[in-house]
Amino acid sequence: MREKVTQVYHDSSLATKIRYSYMLISVPFILLQIFCFYNLWNVNRNYEDMINSTVVASEFSLDFKKEFDYETYLVIVENKTIAESSLNDMLNDANRIVRGLEELTESPENSSRLESVKKYLENLEIYITRIEENLKTGNKYEDNIEIWENDVQIVTSLLRESIFQYIYYEVRDIQQSHEKYQAFFMTMIQTSIIAFGAIMCLIVILSYYIPRSITRPIRKLCEVTDQVAKGDLSVRANVRSGAEVSVLNDSLNMMIDKINELLEQVTKEQVRLRRAEFELLQAQINPHFLYNTLDAIIWLAECGEQKKVVNMVSSLSEFFRTSLNQGKDIITVKEELQHVRSYLEIQQVCYQDIMKYEILVPEQLYRSLIPKITIQPLVENALYHGIKNKRGQGKIVITGRREDDCCLIEVRDDGIGISKERLAQVQDKIQHKVAGGDEIYGLYNVNERIRLNFGEKYGIFIKSVYGESTVVTIMLPYEE
Repeated sequence: MREKVTQVYHDSSLATKIRYSYMLISVPFILLQIFCFYNLWNVNRNYEDMINSTVVASEFSLDFKKEFDYETYLVIVENKTIAESSLNDMLNDANRIVRGLEELTESPENSSRLESVKKYLENLEIYITRIEENLKTGNKYEDNIEIWENDVQIVTSLLRESIFQYIYYEVRDIQQSHEKYQAFFMTMIQTSIIAFGAIMCLIVILSYYIPRSITRPIRKLCEVTDQVAKGDLSVRANVRSGAEVSVLNDSLNMMIDKINELLEQVTKEQVRLRRAEFELLQAQINPHFLYNTLDAIIWLAECGEQKKVVNMVSSLSEFFRTSLNQGKDIITVKEELQHVRSYLEIQQVCYQDIMKYEILVPEQLYRSLIPKITIQPLVENALYHGIKNKRGQGKIVITGRREDDCCLIEVRDDGIGISKERLAQVQDKIQHKVAGGDEIYGLYNVNERIRLNFGEKYGIFIKSVYGESTVVTIMLPYEE
């Protein structure tokens, strides 16, 4: 609703906006009236509550002490039984009045006095019960007289005093509330006079500035166009004074933004392409991997493992053949999987005790295109940061499937996994194009090369459960 009102206001003509401005003058009057009525109602409500509490308190019989003491004495001398006396009725009426007062009383002091009254009434019930029990077990006139003199009469005196204090302080609060009401009324009169004067000043100001606002936006637009013509693309028009001027304002800003966007896009694309090409050249030959592989070949040759040496050299040759691939940046999934297979065959010789692997990608995905050296960095991360950091043997599984018009390749390992905090950091840096450590930079580079070649829709997505597994999904366009 708010957006709709804002849109209607922005689309209005200058003449309509002038009418809106005069209509806004009535808003302070309405707010002032609401404020006054609310406060008057609130003061009146509090005043009525205090009056009502005093009226309810007055229902408490002022002769309660005298009547209750006398009724208790008649029971003690066995002139009446408890059932025949009005003791229970008097206590019930007193409790009813106290409950009514609790609902009306807002003063903390009087609320405390009501709590005392409730306790006194509870004590009286206890004393009556004790007297009744004494009567049932025998006369025990002396015990009952002692309860009457030392307990009942004292408590009824305290009860009467508490009620008198309650009424006194309620009357005092009424007087104070009356004084506050008079002070508030005078404040409302002063506030109304000040508000009326402020509104009159506002009318004078509007009558001066509104005519100026008609010509001023046009002059500002002219200043902005002059700066753009001189080559300053950092300026922006910010003129909102009618539908006609707003159209010119928005069109001018859109034109400036589009020019800036095109310039920034060209600059960023050049930088990103250069970084991706540089990182691709770095990824083509990993010296650490090459050194380890050659050491393993030497070790196998010294042990007389001629067949393993031949297989390892063959896999290494195939690995570098795919890495170079006549300088092509985009290859098929089939070629990329062959490159990964060669890498895994070499690594399995080096880490045969801790690593197993499996490639389960259906042939229907083989024709899909993928940037060269995309899966191998993910497999390398799975080995070095997942499997090597857990105890026992681990497994890397590469699978693939089609979803709508997308080809999804998954690299799954059952290694140590990634903690939630670390996973959030990795995902944030990949999605926001921020390079981090070695493993994050490799993932970042893979994601960037996929986006550069196929669009922002595609890339890599990571899921992980710490201590269980990590899955990296590559999303690519599907090719028939």
